[in-house]
Amino acid sequence: MLTLTDSAIVAIDRFIKGAESPIAGLRISVQGGGCSGFQYGMSLEEQMAEADTVIDFGPVKVFVDPQSAPMLEGVKLDFIDKIDGSGFKFENPNATKSCGCGNSFSV
Repeated sequence: MLTLTDSAIVAIDRFIKGAESPIAGLRISVQGGGCSGFQYGMSLEEQMAEADTVIDFGPVKVFVDPQSAPMLEGVKLDFIDKIDGSGFKFENPNATKSCGCGNSFSV
């Protein structure tokens, strides 16, 4: 299944704690779109859906819907913080093609 680096866990926890309303966890999904066919989605959620898989990363819970779960198998989410910018980076060993921005892929 999906894994998160320590840097990603710290960043997500910071976003959850800074939210205006109580947040139950982070939803990570895969949808059709982007320049390579599929794109990742991330959103803070106030509650999980009944069919979600919940992955516990200490202070962070990640919710994955049944349709996205197979596409996230083996994916690693990292948070990069550099002087020229910061953000989340998905590493997908199953992707046969990715776009230049790294936010869309094909399998």
